[in-house]
Amino acid sequence: MVESVQKLQSKHWHVQRAHFVIASMRRFADELRTEGFIVDHRRAASLTAGLAAHRAEFDPTTVVAMEPASRAGLTMLRRSGVTVTRSNQFLTHPEEFADWADGRKRLTMEDFYRWQRRRLGYLMDGDEPVEGRWNFDAENRQRPPRDGRNHWPPPPVSMLDDVDQNVLRDLPATVWGAAPDGTWATTRTEALRRLQHFIDHLLPRFGPHEDAMLVSSWHLAHGLLAQYLNVGLLHPREVCDAVEVAYRCGRVPIASAEGFLRQVIGWREYVWGLYWLRGEAYMELNELNAQRPLPPAFTGRAPTQMRCVGTTLQTLHDHGWVHHIQRLMILGNLALLAGLQPLAMTEWMWAGFVDGAEWVMGPNVIGMALYADGGQMSTKPYAAGGAYIDKMSDYCKGCRYDRTKRTGPDACPYTTLYWDFLARHEVRFARNPRVAQQVRAAQRLGDLAEVRVRAREVLGLLDRGEL
Repeated sequence: MVESVQKLQSKHWHVQRAHFVIASMRRFADELRTEGFIVDHRRAASLTAGLAAHRAEFDPTTVVAMEPASRAGLTMLRRSGVTVTRSNQFLTHPEEFADWADGRKRLTMEDFYRWQRRRLGYLMDGDEPVEGRWNFDAENRQRPPRDGRNHWPPPPVSMLDDVDQNVLRDLPATVWGAAPDGTWATTRTEALRRLQHFIDHLLPRFGPHEDAMLVSSWHLAHGLLAQYLNVGLLHPREVCDAVEVAYRCGRVPIASAEGFLRQVIGWREYVWGLYWLRGEAYMELNELNAQRPLPPAFTGRAPTQMRCVGTTLQTLHDHGWVHHIQRLMILGNLALLAGLQPLAMTEWMWAGFVDGAEWVMGPNVIGMALYADGGQMSTKPYAAGGAYIDKMSDYCKGCRYDRTKRTGPDACPYTTLYWDFLARHEVRFARNPRVAQQVRAAQRLGDLAEVRVRAREVLGLLDRGEL
């Protein structure tokens, strides 16, 4: 097992992201030793250097490794003469995904998800979905509770020990964010405890407010399990089995069970398959020619007066995590509207989230959030003004900006930039059936010229860290 100094220094990692990976690795090495394995666990300049040092010391006839979660890692293993064995951290191998995708004009997630349900047998009655429907999204888009209170119990917390302190001492000085507080498990036992907590206390109420955002709760009913799946502390089949059992026993309503399984066997596996199918060139796509650098608000060099952005970035600082709507409709939406450079945004989110990885952030940011692939992944850009944020959160209450205004110094930056975005890309989206109506609405605005002037002012303020 190799801890790569090069990897740790390659990005501006959130401290909880780096700590989670290294602490999990060290504890796993200790568990293996306890079980009687001989473990060569070393720090090296790089993974390649660590492998070379191992070979020089032990002279193995063969080195075997499980398929890694990145193209660069797989290339390195093959060039180093390592025998690669199939990964079991996903339910759909990239070869199976490629077979499913072969000959299809559009690779829609809904089609893939239904194929998965039938193939894997989750929430099925024979060849048909339980309760006669594949999709309960309509029931899972409720606004947040009006009282603004935190209705969701917090995740379990583990005590930090000497292993954690040693890991933190070994991390580079460039890490950022709040130090770990025990939220993220670094052993399989603790990961299983968090899975059980989710099944018992959060999954029953997961569905209705899965798209909601509240100042009072940083996690709501979300599972907080993806990072454990990504490093193998949990396996997707055992997570899905637990959801299936909870539904069949009547402990979880169908909308919550289906909504969560959609994320695991649908979205997670779909993004994994797309990552391998699209290849390296996908990461360089920039169909909308977005060239703006990351703003100081994102890089920690300046605060922001936008309450939605400030709340989301504070949660990211404190926990190395925010949920999918905050990623897509707060951070991703602002990046789309402002024209932030896609690869820079991808790298930032990869390094900043405890569940971040190239395979996760590439398709999600390049394709889903920023439409930089020109619609290969989504049929429309996920652009929205302040009205959407006000509908799905309590962020707008007490904000410095007014989400109903397009112009003027107190106009909501999202509202201003939304209309400017539609005008800026009018030719591209005028014939897109999912967004053409909004484009026409932008064309009819009597104050569109003033909106576009204000948009330039907003972008300047964003660049200077004054928004």
